[in-house]
Amino acid sequence: MEELVGLREGSSGKPVTLPELWGPCPRVRRGIRGGLEWLKQRLFCVGEDWYFLMALGVLMALISYTMNFAIGRVVRGSGLPELKTMLSGVILEDYLDIKNFGAKVVGLSCTLATGSTIFLGKVGPFVHLSVMISAYLGHVRTKTMGESNSKAKELEMLTAAAAVGVATVFAAPFSGVLFSIEVMSSHFSVWNYWRGFFAATCGAFMFRLLSVFNSEQETITSIYKTSFRVDVPFDLPEIFFFVALGAICGVLSCVYLFCQRTFVRFIKTNRYTSKLLATSKPLYSALAALVLASITYPPGVGRFMASRLSMKEHLDTLFDNNSWALMTRNSSPPWPMEPDPQNLWFEWYHPRFTIFGTLAFFLVMKFWMLILATTIPMPAGYFMPIFIIGAAIGRLLGEALSVAFPEGIVVGGKVNPIMPGGYALAGAAAFSGAVTHSISTALLAFELTGQIVHALPVLMAVLAANAVSQNCQPSFYDGTIMAKKLPYLPWIRGRKLGSYPVIVEHFMNRTITTLAKDMPLEEVAKVVTSTDVIQYPLVESTESQTLVGTVEKTHLVQALQTVTPGQQSCLQDILTDGCPTQPVTLQLSPETSLYQTHNLFELLTLQSLFVTSRGRAVGSVSWVELKKAISTLINPPAPK
Repeated sequence: MEELVGLREGSSGKPVTLPELWGPCPRVRRGIRGGLEWLKQRLFCVGEDWYFLMALGVLMALISYTMNFAIGRVVRGSGLPELKTMLSGVILEDYLDIKNFGAKVVGLSCTLATGSTIFLGKVGPFVHLSVMISAYLGHVRTKTMGESNSKAKELEMLTAAAAVGVATVFAAPFSGVLFSIEVMSSHFSVWNYWRGFFAATCGAFMFRLLSVFNSEQETITSIYKTSFRVDVPFDLPEIFFFVALGAICGVLSCVYLFCQRTFVRFIKTNRYTSKLLATSKPLYSALAALVLASITYPPGVGRFMASRLSMKEHLDTLFDNNSWALMTRNSSPPWPMEPDPQNLWFEWYHPRFTIFGTLAFFLVMKFWMLILATTIPMPAGYFMPIFIIGAAIGRLLGEALSVAFPEGIVVGGKVNPIMPGGYALAGAAAFSGAVTHSISTALLAFELTGQIVHALPVLMAVLAANAVSQNCQPSFYDGTIMAKKLPYLPWIRGRKLGSYPVIVEHFMNRTITTLAKDMPLEEVAKVVTSTDVIQYPLVESTESQTLVGTVEKTHLVQALQTVTPGQQSCLQDILTDGCPTQPVTLQLSPETSLYQTHNLFELLTLQSLFVTSRGRAVGSVSWVELKKAISTLINPPAPK
């Protein structure tokens, strides 16, 4: 049956259905429909791809966070700062739970799927995945071998797992081990050295082998291939420019670290953003992803910062040894509608911006966009974006030098053209090394590219960058530990802070509760019920206060519950009956310096130590007192 139609009053004669004609408020509905049609025409006149691509970036970011939030809400950390805290002796609940593995994999996969929109990597979460598998395999080994759990053995496995996590991301076993040593701990046992290298080598080899089996590569080779000339890769006067590049990267890294830490602190203290993160994390992620997706849209602003390239393609183009500025000096190639696989460097050139404009715009925009991306609550790594930003800094300087010296620098009558790709390689290693306070990024750059010809200038640039950064700002990971308020011991420099004159007697806790062997059981019971400590220092007698060991509170409570009234009169009786005690193998003297105490705590991953004077227990030192003493040295109180 055909639907009845009619004519609108005052219309041009176009028929409409009778339900529409007789519906309520026909003029209002016609006005709304006309407004929507007008809005549709205006919006889609610039091309409908803009909205769908923006929606793609937003949806992928939302999926990344939603999956991680819904499947693994117990995952509280996702990277190197948490592992660094654990290797210092602090136990973080649920961090190594294998149940979080699936949630982390799904969330990280969605994060990487966003590509240049969010501009994040995978080093931190991959290290987390590695240590989770390591902890699980450690439990399997102890159950299979019938051994008891050992904290020292667990720390050995976690140290090797950190090296494997970095090595399998970049297929770089040497730099993976060295990077994990530099970033994770201030003291490293040589016994763990071969463990880390063995595991990292196995992981890197399998990574390269899978690339060959998957037909991505013809043979086992470097990830980012370069074509630097080997005979004369750089001239001697260029060393000065490489060192200057390192100093520039050091200064910019200090600016980045300060801005990133300040912005994270602002996000957590501002009443609007803190409430949004506490109650509506998906909404915050959506808003941040919307901002980043809008800016990186390729036909829009993104055309001026090579947003159509992936992170791998960013590095492949930046390491190009040809000078783009010289290649476009006498010609102006149009911006391609689609990326040309044979000339991806065209993405860095725009007729209105030139090479220098796009590189500078890329650095300025990615600088604050990466800081914003680090606040999104999703599993992500930040090393690779920092590495790319450093490569862009080096490329910008290399292009400027190629224009200043178009024929190259004349040395001994010979002229060799400048390779901007070498400066990009040095900039990547220097900036990432300055942000993370590590030297191994130089070796990482060589393993990634398979080139060793720039070993000397790259290493000098990394050293110059670290010399600036380490004296001005904490590393990215230490700053993250402070922002997340994780337990940590600040790093002190004895010469700069004068920590040797400061001794334990100045900052130790003098109010300790001791248990004497001749103490009546009634007083022991009062002490146990009125204090909240894990263990008590055991002294020989109330008068001598000579420290002889420690006794756990749980063991002491069990022993007191089995006491028959009238049989035992003092603590010595229940100790003789089998209440276990532990000897004190390590103790501090009131004259021990703060510097020595700090090294001792970090070397042995300690939480607290007792202080004795001529055998008498006079106090204790824990992380609380140690951190307070270091903070007082770094920021001395104002004179009254």
